Amino acid sequence: MFNDDSVVLLLTELSKQSNRYLSIFILLFGTIGNLLNCLVLSQPSLRTNPCAFLFLASSIANMISLIFGLSTRILAGWNLDLTSTNSILCKSRVYIMFVSRTIAFWLIALATIDRWCSSCIQHQRRRMSSLRNAHRGTFIIVILSSLFYCQVIYCYESNILQIPLACYGRNRFCRFLTDFTYAIITVLCPIMIMSILGILTIINIRQTYAIIRHRGTLSMTRTQRERWKKIDRYLRHVLFRQIILQMIFTLPQVIEKLYTTITIHQMKSPIQIAMDRFIYNCVLLLTYVASGMPFYIYTLSGGSIFRTTFVNLVRRCSNQFSCI
Repeated sequence: MFNDDSVVLLLTELSKQSNRYLSIFILLFGTIGNLLNCLVLSQPSLRTNPCAFLFLASSIANMISLIFGLSTRILAGWNLDLTSTNSILCKSRVYIMFVSRTIAFWLIALATIDRWCSSCIQHQRRRMSSLRNAHRGTFIIVILSSLFYCQVIYCYESNILQIPLACYGRNRFCRFLTDFTYAIITVLCPIMIMSILGILTIINIRQTYAIIRHRGTLSMTRTQRERWKKIDRYLRHVLFRQIILQMIFTLPQVIEKLYTTITIHQMKSPIQIAMDRFIYNCVLLLTYVASGMPFYIYTLSGGSIFRTTFVNLVRRCSNQFSCI
């Protein structure tokens, strides 16, 4: 039978080992995926597409979030995390990580809005789907995301005791403010926009298909009907994969952060503290999986355009290496 001390030691060791090795895997998995995403989406066949540009910018933001977030987790596995003891590094790391993650999530939401505009029957709404508007939207998201987390400069401090991380909010008000901002601004609002606009996009596609079929059933070939069905099915599958995975990987941290803040002044046994830290560490790592998965959703499990561009890119690279 395990006693309390052995359970505490076990949970502490599991947290340390996950920081050492699981963080490295997620960092490699996410960085490689986002780098490939940047290479594929920057190709001439896709770079002028506003939705592809938003995916590209989101991949860059995700890569920044992974590097600044997981590098300290890996160092923490060997007790070398300087953000735990240095306030400047603590504030800088948290600010960059929160801002980059918010930018990444909102750019995906903006891409969902772009897809909705491009699927509308009204010509004026379709015109809103443009590269120029994508650039403007990206600029606005970067500015607003940077402003939303200005409180981190004051609120976060190193050497904080009795919480999951030593680099954390200095008091209860700061923790509530940061947790509320993260839950509402970074996670819930983008997911709601993606869900609502995604469903409206599918409705638009079906309405357009119904109009075309009603106006020209005889002139519409079997190939054209299959193409519309394929687009509808592709968007539906990719969209719901994106939303479901985003919820699975991000909502647990929102719940855990709020629970930690609410119960911060409650008396807890050593085993409860160890369990809270272990769970917090696990859900924290899950959020980085969300930052590393876009390539595997949009390129590998997406439509033939992404896969074809990726395969052509690999072939060109292999041909160049073979000529050296």
